[in-house]
Amino acid sequence: MKLFAPALLAAALVSTGAFAADLAQGTALGHTEDEVRASLVSMGYEVRKIEDEDGKIEAYVVKDKSMGEVYVDPASGQVARLSMK
Repeated sequence: MKLFAPALLAAALVSTGAFAADLAQGTALGHTEDEVRASLVSMGYEVRKIEDEDGKIEAYVVKDKSMGEVYVDPASGQVARLSMK
């Protein structure tokens, strides 16, 4: 029984960490909404919505039951901000 709690905690940490492990600030995704969508889909994300907001490309994504918002600078094509929920 003593081993169960640490194993459960480790599993929880791994599952939430996997979401952001392949996506971080500075990750290159593309310069247009279509390029960003294609990059995210190829990384295994479901793109629920993508739009321009405050000069950034904002994508609402889901992966492994975790949701997040990805903000991409269209000039550099890189992730400017990442918000996981």
